[in-house]
Amino acid sequence: MTAPVLVACAHGTRNPTGRRLIAELALAARRLRPGLVTTAAFVDVQPPTVADVVAELADAGRATVVVPLLLSGGFHVHVDIAGAVAGHSDAVAARPLGPDPRLVEVLYDRLVEAGADPRDPLTAVVLAAAGSSDPRSVADVEGTADLLQRSWAGAVTTGYGSAASPTVPDAVLAARRAGAERVAVASYLLAPGHFHDKLTGTGADLVTAPLLPDERIAAVLLDRYDAALGDSARTATRA
Repeated sequence: MTAPVLVACAHGTRNPTGRRLIAELALAARRLRPGLVTTAAFVDVQPPTVADVVAELADAGRATVVVPLLLSGGFHVHVDIAGAVAGHSDAVAARPLGPDPRLVEVLYDRLVEAGADPRDPLTAVVLAAAGSSDPRSVADVEGTADLLQRSWAGAVTTGYGSAASPTVPDAVLAARRAGAERVAVASYLLAPGHFHDKLTGTGADLVTAPLLPDERIAAVLLDRYDAALGDSARTATRA
């Protein structure tokens, strides 16, 4: 029996490095699971759209699992991707990549690589996410911050690039006012692009690199694919 196609659905970016890293993430998943068919789709900025990809695969008789290459559940997950699979009996959507302890491990490593000391109680971290007006997305980001706080001596708070508050500059300022001697911005973004470019102007002492490349994220991607398949099978059994 042929396994469903894994549709890796990213936001989309005009940044060439960001595009390459997102493409390499899907290739890394394929290396971890030889024989798995993967393809890319996007919800914004660049083609092909996730709706078009799912429809084309359905027309070809292929089942699909759409895995959002997104770090929290917001409009793109609950509207764009959910809408793309609706009406196709052999298409299901997985949950987004975050929150997940492995993403927190990558964040921790990026902070240490950038020169932040996890043992220093006066080094605060602002977890910088793209932002969403959807409270479910904000809750996911705050959940990730809570996970990071478990292994970080200084305060860990959140900041957003758009649509949610506080902004990253406001969060950096608030951390300083709360007593931090050093503020690190942890880029909670998969790859370089518009939002990451803005982080250098937030007033932080250091800014981390995005999460990619890292093979742990490919493992999360495959876990989301497997979980969605399991959920689909249980639903079919009950029906």
